Amino acid sequence: MRRVVVTGLGMLSPLGLSSESSWDAALAGRSGIGAITRFDVSEFPVRIAGELPGFDPSDVIARKDLKKMDPFVHYALYAGVKAFEDSGLVIDESNEDRVGVYIGAGIGGLGSIEHWHDVLREKGPKRITPFFIPMTIINLASGQVSIRIGAKGPNSCAVTACATGTHSIGDAYRLIQYGEADAMIAGGSEAAITPLGVAGFNALKALSQNNDDPRGASRPFDKERNGFILGEGAGVMVLEELESAKKRGARIYAEICGYGRNGDGYHITTPSVDGVGASKCLNLALKDAGLNPQDVDYINAHGTSTYYNDLYETKAIRRVFGGHADKLAVSSTKSMTGHLLGAAGGVEAVFSVLAIKDGVAPPTINLNTPDPDCDLDYVPNEARQMKIRAALSNSFGFGGTNAVLAFKVFKN
Repeated sequence: MRRVVVTGLGMLSPLGLSSESSWDAALAGRSGIGAITRFDVSEFPVRIAGELPGFDPSDVIARKDLKKMDPFVHYALYAGVKAFEDSGLVIDESNEDRVGVYIGAGIGGLGSIEHWHDVLREKGPKRITPFFIPMTIINLASGQVSIRIGAKGPNSCAVTACATGTHSIGDAYRLIQYGEADAMIAGGSEAAITPLGVAGFNALKALSQNNDDPRGASRPFDKERNGFILGEGAGVMVLEELESAKKRGARIYAEICGYGRNGDGYHITTPSVDGVGASKCLNLALKDAGLNPQDVDYINAHGTSTYYNDLYETKAIRRVFGGHADKLAVSSTKSMTGHLLGAAGGVEAVFSVLAIKDGVAPPTINLNTPDPDCDLDYVPNEARQMKIRAALSNSFGFGGTNAVLAFKVFKN
């Protein structure tokens, strides 16, 4: 089976407008959560979220094209182009059919759907833009990136709720392993901080209403946690077949070595009891990677700051890792970014790769009153310098869909 490495990273998150600035903020334990500014929330029970700070896509997207795309496509295109530039990969006639794009979203163009529905009701069907469909459908995240960089290989996306980014990266990894592509630009994007998005998740009783303390509202594994915080952004990486990357002298961040995916078959929103489905998915990723539990030093947890997710993810890790679970560093960067839904897995995969590269585990902030039932080492409140030989990145989505990626230090 062909080996696959990570050669480029791109990110937009509530912590920063690049992978570097987001990573620096995460290591400093800063929160990106604040008051919602883009629409009137005075009648909303939830008034906080992880918005992008001062994002201007115009250095990547021509201003005349901005209105032709939903923000989730802006984010995907921006992060995708930055990852591509970071990789140093060049596409020409010799390889254009061997480079593909897999960038998904959990919800897609929700804000545009809301806006143009209002236009339809208020002004009639003749006022609907011809770009409405292309700006809202999810595969246009991949489509716009492929058009921009000239990638003519596999072009698709996952749409698997909060596991989207992880599935997109994992599926892209498989394509390279099996020889269907030599390089893939892969990840997830999301822009769901809209009136309907916030109202919908609040109706599920999934969101924290800790409006008076936005920076302390996302608190995975803490006894006082009371829901997740919506975030937005994109996380994208360039994956390449090893020999192809070496031939062109590419910088290699880490090796992607394993991928697990399965379903709980249990409930539309609640994880299976005691994390049985998640534990099976972790085992699938370890087996695929050829790793023993003792080989793993760090897990970027799904860690949403909701009661059942945090509890059952903890139980799943204990079931899989046994006594080694107490030696793992397990952190939830959602404590700082909030939950980026379809983009979460992409952002957290980038963080996992950087954790291996820099030898440091990012913290779980706001962990001040540990839940006694969540009893792992969650790297509370401060980043930790440590050797990380291998890391896992967990994503578990609505509908019971699970995905886990395994990365390790690259060795020739």
